[in-house]
Amino acid sequence: MSDKPIHRLYRHFQELPVSMRVLFTGTLLAIGMGYLFALIYVYTSDAGRDGNPALTVKDIVISYSGSAEGTQLEAALAGPMSAMLPESDRETILHWIGNGAPKEEYEAEIQAVVDQNCLDCHDGSNPHLSNLDGFDNIKQVVKQDTGTDLHTLVRVSHIHLFGVTFIFFIVGFIFSHAWLRPVWLKSLVMFTPFVCIAADVSSWYFTKLYAGFAWVVLIAGGLMGLSFAIMWIISMYQMWFYRVPDNVRNRTFQ
Repeated sequence: MSDKPIHRLYRHFQELPVSMRVLFTGTLLAIGMGYLFALIYVYTSDAGRDGNPALTVKDIVISYSGSAEGTQLEAALAGPMSAMLPESDRETILHWIGNGAPKEEYEAEIQAVVDQNCLDCHDGSNPHLSNLDGFDNIKQVVKQDTGTDLHTLVRVSHIHLFGVTFIFFIVGFIFSHAWLRPVWLKSLVMFTPFVCIAADVSSWYFTKLYAGFAWVVLIAGGLMGLSFAIMWIISMYQMWFYRVPDNVRNRTFQ
């Protein structure tokens, strides 16, 4: 137990009105569900690009800097899009790419496969997805895969930075009412996600220059998830089930 005096503005969860604890609980439940779906999205978007179903460092390298072994469409068909069309159709497209993606073969065989399996999402109406409607569009994704382009990275970066900052500000503010000593450890748990998001987003660009930065992306994401889990679990537990230490419960306010 630390002998350091408790700050006069500190209030533990159980010193707060029940209505505020209910508000915090609802917020953590909603954000927790959102974070879980975000993790699922990241996994399904990047895992499998290297042929391994698990999310690996090589998957991250391919996602951001591309692959010297294939095209963007091949990487997608080997990874996140592998289950979106029948195996026979997937092999037909891969064979066509391997033959140099000629227009005549596209019109004879590939167009019907793409129209049937891909255009529900990739018809050009969603700017976040590749447009596969027509030969002129699809030939853009059968060129050498250079990974995510800089324009897309910049667009996603500012959305990611704002969104994650808001999430961890809210979760961190709620967690600030938890009792965790020493204070430096509590502060470290709260501050780590902000360092990690800066390192994560920066490494998207650096991975294009040096593949080793993919490790930073993977480690930063893991530390963010760990910090989120620590703050979420401790906050939920201490809000409703925790016995507040005597030196906190019995202190007098000036």
